[in-house]
Amino acid sequence: MTRQLVESGGQLIEVVSALPWVSRLIEEAAQGELRVASPGAMPSVVVRIEGVRDAFDLRGFDVLTRGAWQREGEAILHDVCTSGFDLHVAPRPGQVTFRFRWRPPLRSRAAAWALPTRFRLLVRAVLLQYPALWWAGVSGLAPLHVSACIAGAARPLLAGPSGVGKSTLVSHELRAGGRATCDNLGVADGTSVWGVVEPLRLEHAIGRPTTHGRHEVRMRGRLPCLVPDRVVVVRRGLQELPFVRSCDSTTATRSLVTGTYMAGELRRYWSLAATLASATGAGPAHPPVAEVAAQFANRLPCFELVLGRRPRASLADLLQRLESIA
Repeated sequence: MTRQLVESGGQLIEVVSALPWVSRLIEEAAQGELRVASPGAMPSVVVRIEGVRDAFDLRGFDVLTRGAWQREGEAILHDVCTSGFDLHVAPRPGQVTFRFRWRPPLRSRAAAWALPTRFRLLVRAVLLQYPALWWAGVSGLAPLHVSACIAGAARPLLAGPSGVGKSTLVSHELRAGGRATCDNLGVADGTSVWGVVEPLRLEHAIGRPTTHGRHEVRMRGRLPCLVPDRVVVVRRGLQELPFVRSCDSTTATRSLVTGTYMAGELRRYWSLAATLASATGAGPAHPPVAEVAAQFANRLPCFELVLGRRPRASLADLLQRLESIA
């Protein structure tokens, strides 16, 4: 088995998989950014997908809750996030190891067969995204459902719920030569954003079909980290053309927080993070989402971008136009 590395969510993740079909899913999620691990690599997160089908040994573990056990800072979870995988988590200073075993109960196996697209997205999240998010959270970073990119001379942090058009804006800037660290998920400390590796999901694109009529395409030239210089709340309007206006920090904070908790990509994450925090005693009981959002909004200028029915201007153009007026 080959040790591979990918940088995601500010973490260096080592992935070793004994199951070829799982390896393919991880390659999809990593979007070409996996590389063979060098002998001296020091990953902060180790993900091992084991080939055995035996249950993890529960001797010495105490029951934490239904389907979860704990022992001296370690945790075992059965059918984690209904993915079909059992999970053993063992944190130690500077590193955490996630061991997965494919042992689906009948219900999870049936869901995987009936809803293959949902299953693929869920497994990719459980095996690659959630470990990075949780270990980043142990060090005090917060997960955010945001886009962060370079648009002309600006470095906007785009806030707002799913489906308002953030990915389309980022895609347009990438085609124009911009860069991005994330268009969907990242972790942040109130100053910087570290993107979580995943595909762009766009309408009217050519790529693997996914949910809500979208297709997956690779984000090329992804930046591991970006320091935003403004917060832009993205909304949809009924007018013909898009426009940008200033907004207050309270509005921006609320959008960052509510957009994060509304995100379907994180719906199963909160329960997992709470279970691991309780079982291991590592990190905060809950990530500082509201605090980090407020740091961004109170420190940076905040704007509201109201998209029209026929958007004709790029994000870079709109932000530049606003600066010219100011």
